[in-house]
Amino acid sequence: MGMPDGAHGRDHRPPAGGPGGARHGKDRAVNGAGARTLVRLQNEPPVWGFGDLRLRRYRTSDHATVLALHREGLAQVGLRPGDGVYYDHDFFRMEDIYLRNDGEFLVGESGGRIVAMGGLRRADLVPGGSARAFGGYAPGAPVLDAVEMVRLRVLPAVQRRGYGAAVVAALEQRAAEYGYRILRADTTELQKPALALYRRFGWTETRREVIGGIVNIYLEKPLR
Repeated sequence: MGMPDGAHGRDHRPPAGGPGGARHGKDRAVNGAGARTLVRLQNEPPVWGFGDLRLRRYRTSDHATVLALHREGLAQVGLRPGDGVYYDHDFFRMEDIYLRNDGEFLVGESGGRIVAMGGLRRADLVPGGSARAFGGYAPGAPVLDAVEMVRLRVLPAVQRRGYGAAVVAALEQRAAEYGYRILRADTTELQKPALALYRRFGWTETRREVIGGIVNIYLEKPLR
């Protein structure tokens, strides 16, 4: 499955820091066994290390793998096409929606394979609520304000190792670098680990909405 041609939009990236774009910084990410350190290894393109996990920017060659990981994650909690909340059309516009429009998409590699992922996309690009299931995309406005954290997935075989927390911490850092004012996310009541992870990072629930009989939960976290 390939990528669309002709992606448009600003390729806005935070300035590189230090020689060769390298930057050293640490955040804490905690799993059930205790604390490990998320270390920023490179500024542009961004790279982090977290134990045996390496987080880097998505590449076109990752497409089939991340789409499969996304679908496996939703199937794990019983979400499927036609339920009103399932959609994957953004995976076919990765350049437009994530990489060239003030967003980011990270994959986590361990043992030579992609085992985790997550993205940031401008909140004004993709419609919310039930409209998301039908597609849609709009170019971003000139002013950066809200950004959505989306597509948090960890391969079931390696869950409960802190990989999801590492992805969240890296994406929060990235959103702050871009200068966004607020982080937003939504998840379903069925996705309890994702909901618990957001709450652990200080996100606040703002509202709930029933879509196709499924409770969708919306959360926010201020960045400044």
